[in-house]
Amino acid sequence: MTKLSEKEQILQNLRRIADAIHALFGPNCEVVIHDLANLQKSLIYMKGDVTGRKVGAPATDLLTKLIQQIPEKGDHQHNYKSVTSDGRCLKSATTIIKNQSGKAVAAFCINLDTTQYFNAIQSLMPFIHDLDTGIYPSKESFADSASDTVRTLFVQAVEAIGVQPASMSIDEKTRFIEKMKQNGVFQFKGAVEQVAELMDVTKCTVYNYLKKVS
Repeated sequence: MTKLSEKEQILQNLRRIADAIHALFGPNCEVVIHDLANLQKSLIYMKGDVTGRKVGAPATDLLTKLIQQIPEKGDHQHNYKSVTSDGRCLKSATTIIKNQSGKAVAAFCINLDTTQYFNAIQSLMPFIHDLDTGIYPSKESFADSASDTVRTLFVQAVEAIGVQPASMSIDEKTRFIEKMKQNGVFQFKGAVEQVAELMDVTKCTVYNYLKKVS
């Protein structure tokens, strides 16, 4: 039997660990391995499908920065929040794997879709918070652009409804759009397009909901 190189052995072991982690956490978990020798097509193995990527995808922006910052800021970043293109919230971890010489050769990444957990927590909030004082205290966010303000108001509306857009019923989406309209979201130029993108629906769909609540 052909003897594996050090790197091939590392990658083989990482695949086994990836399989074990995915088996433990189930369909809401995605485990990914990147080969750092080719950042253009670094994703060489994935178990699970949370982000919608495929083998051959490039390194992410965070991974690219992490590789660059290894000497100053270490070789991992754990328990950070990331968001998918359709607005689902993920809890993620990335670890750089080195060979015996200390060279970074791979990255081992875990993405856990927390959307269902978030929805479950929101359904329990009325039982553990004082409804007279409000579940969410009012707060102000200082944005650098109109787009940031729209996104902040979008997130606040999601919290108010208590369900992520991808899981909302038609009635919940109607109340969601109504909430954003009441908060002035659609006063901003391009807000309809941005909200449609965040909800992963078409502009026409957003306009149809706006007609219902007008």
